[in-house]
Amino acid sequence: MDPELEAFIPFLPQVDLTDPIASRKNYAELATARPAPEATGLEIEDRTVPADPDVPVRIYRPLHAQGAVVWLHGGGFVMGDLDTEHPWASRIADGSGAVVISVGYRLAPEHPFPAALDDAYAVLTWTAQHAHDLGIDPERIAIGGHSAGAGLAAAVALRARDEQGPAIRFQLLNEAGLDDRQQTWSQRHFTDTPWLYREKVSTIWRYYLGSTPATPYAAPARAADLAGLPPAYIATAEFDPGRDEGIDYALRLLQAGVPVELHQWPGTFHGSQAFLSAEVSQRQIAGLTAALRRALAK
Repeated sequence: MDPELEAFIPFLPQVDLTDPIASRKNYAELATARPAPEATGLEIEDRTVPADPDVPVRIYRPLHAQGAVVWLHGGGFVMGDLDTEHPWASRIADGSGAVVISVGYRLAPEHPFPAALDDAYAVLTWTAQHAHDLGIDPERIAIGGHSAGAGLAAAVALRARDEQGPAIRFQLLNEAGLDDRQQTWSQRHFTDTPWLYREKVSTIWRYYLGSTPATPYAAPARAADLAGLPPAYIATAEFDPGRDEGIDYALRLLQAGVPVELHQWPGTFHGSQAFLSAEVSQRQIAGLTAALRRALAK
């Protein structure tokens, strides 16, 4: 474990998801305790995307923005909203120079799959249809997210490919939740890792899937064919149950002819980049934003 990160582990709150409402409250307190970056260079606007039901979004617009990313928050499909994601979304916008459209998708278990996917896809479609009104180049739209949000981003990319939907230039997948089967080495062995561990992952998938059998749109690692998907930046954490499914997905994308940049961050755990004072966290965030900036550059 990275020594700078290890110092924070005793202070991590216990969020086991047995009570989703209480878990959301605890997660919100943890998220708002993180300092958000200065937003003086960003224009921030809350809007509602017409859908069934409507989807709340928060738009972060840097000066001289190049392209946009539809951004999906983490929280195990159960926690998180526009407010908890504010620090993340602000940093992505500020560091990448891209317009960030943060999505307040519906949460499980009250709204199991495909609710969150439908919300995310509706926002992608709306973004593409209203690109000129939003001041966005329609050929420079990316999809991205962290954790469960990264899994959703991968699923949106699959659906857009299969349905000949909006063109996606790039997918940014940070510590993605991609596979409900939990059969990889890291899923089988990381039973007591910080913040995310095997039992918690099992609960996440149980809430998200509900009574619906898993499909590639729920768990993208189940997709048999990854050809024709957008280029990807995939980042994994060393002590994360989802580490190996992220690496496997990157390799399968490469084998399908999709350009991939893969970063496995040593000494890290799931979500540890939230501890901004650690040097490795700073490098992780810089890597994400630099990759997005390159992908959306003219």
